[in-house]
Amino acid sequence: MVKRKLRIMVAKPGLDGHDRGARVLARCFRDAGFEVIYTGCHQTPEQIAASAIQEDVDVVGLSCLSGAHRYLFPRVVELLKEQSADDIMVIGGGVIPDQDFKMLYDAGIKEIFTPGASLESIVEWINNNVKLT
Repeated sequence: MVKRKLRIMVAKPGLDGHDRGARVLARCFRDAGFEVIYTGCHQTPEQIAASAIQEDVDVVGLSCLSGAHRYLFPRVVELLKEQSADDIMVIGGGVIPDQDFKMLYDAGIKEIFTPGASLESIVEWINNNVKLT
């Protein structure tokens, strides 16, 4: 039996147009053997949740540098839950202050990666924490 590849979607919610890091992560995930869907910039939480469900992803990786993570990240989790897709794991990254971590975790974000996190540590976390069904 051939094991399927993990499917991960990288998304840039909100008005944040700085996507270099997201594109680097998308390539890193591809090189790690994951199937990658990159939605591009300026996505609404509704678009991200709908795409995640349509693409049948295992993980959504959100990237936000604009400071709107306190609203955008929990909203994606909420929309997935409303559509009975809360089996899709949501992780986040970007410029996120330490004091916001607890609120994001409480809202259902499974992990947060900030600048300086190595690509290897992010891939390792995904490999250790995402189980294919």
